[in-house]
Amino acid sequence: MTSLGLNSSDDVCPVPESVFGQLFRSHPQGLAELVATIPAHTRAMLAMFCYRRAHLHALGLSIASTCDEADLIEAGGRPGAALYELSRAVEAPVVAAQENGRRKITLAKGPLWTPAPLEDDYED
Repeated sequence: MTSLGLNSSDDVCPVPESVFGQLFRSHPQGLAELVATIPAHTRAMLAMFCYRRAHLHALGLSIASTCDEADLIEAGGRPGAALYELSRAVEAPVVAAQENGRRKITLAKGPLWTPAPLEDDYED
């Protein structure tokens, strides 16, 4: 155990790099199908692995939403139980996509910042 309470196995992704790459690049619709091919205990470990990393929180929540509470508790203890509850309480973010699969970009229609007027504080 390290001083942060993490095992050295927490630093190792529980799935092969190729599978993780597919998960990371998949669209939300294809993620569920891909995650379903991963065994339940490995999936729970993967959910914990992802959620512990800030840039993978959303992926961790999505994977955790497919896990049983017992598997998440076995893989992560009390944090696993909390992740189970959080994955059921939060709706997955909906990403607007165009037909070509890219996210829609919107631009501001007004000024983003209006500076305060300058006042002359000196005497003539």
